[in-house]
Amino acid sequence: MVGTAHRNAGVEGVEGGVGLTALMVAAARAIETHRHDSLARDVYAEHFVRAAPASAGWPVRIEQAADGDANPLWGRFARYFGLRTRVLDDFLLRSVHPQGARQVVLLGAGLDARAFRLDWPSGCVIFEIDREGVLAFKHKVLGGLSATPKAARVPIPIDLRADWVGALTDAGFDATAPSVWLAEGLLFYLPNAAEKYLIDTVDGLSAGGSALAFEAKLEKDLLDYRDSPLYISTKRQIGIDLLDLFSGEQRPDSAGDLAGKGWSTSVHTPFDFTRRHGCGPLPEQNDALEGNRWVFATKPRP
Repeated sequence: MVGTAHRNAGVEGVEGGVGLTALMVAAARAIETHRHDSLARDVYAEHFVRAAPASAGWPVRIEQAADGDANPLWGRFARYFGLRTRVLDDFLLRSVHPQGARQVVLLGAGLDARAFRLDWPSGCVIFEIDREGVLAFKHKVLGGLSATPKAARVPIPIDLRADWVGALTDAGFDATAPSVWLAEGLLFYLPNAAEKYLIDTVDGLSAGGSALAFEAKLEKDLLDYRDSPLYISTKRQIGIDLLDLFSGEQRPDSAGDLAGKGWSTSVHTPFDFTRRHGCGPLPEQNDALEGNRWVFATKPRP
């Protein structure tokens, strides 16, 4: 049984802005974990939520949320994050089994506990790139739980605006071997040029047989959805205005760019996976999820 983490330990990295969204996603994963029809289980998630003063009072079970599943944030939005977790878990495990890549790079890893949750094959290395404060908070909470990773875990405390490529290489990443990349809930926050740089860089570091998954938004104008229930509820309940955090620039066509570089790509709506799994959000009016896309790409072997 996972024990109780020491509260208030090293919280400076998650107390505001984008860091606070990591706690929101952790709360969503905790809620998903306790559902009777759970799509993904993360026994560490609620401990992250409880360890930070900003989120200590948030629900970690759907029964604790006002109006339950009718709550736009802790019902529909949290279910979205639960579905996303399951789909990306499946992508990662599919990419490393049975004879796949053995290097996994989590770009903007946040409070992702996949190194501890998933059953990785022998020889896997999980590189976690994020800001020092976020990884420090994560380390203290997991350390307080005596959690043990199921693969070699290499935290890389660096901002993605700095020389993360050098830091990744110095940490032992081998660009000549296949790798699996994940940018979960990251690209929304990056300016257009930064997203293009990241995609180009991943392509340059990826040997044949590598794979990449990321989340994208297609809206031409995010503000069209400012009065959607999802955004309004998130701001009112936990003080996060996601539209202020997202980059307002028109997004690049990263899936198209990868296809142009020879990658095989597929683009899906989250609703595709709701129908596949029988759980998750479905389209609604004035839907802030309407433009969300999950992109999967594979670089062919020579």
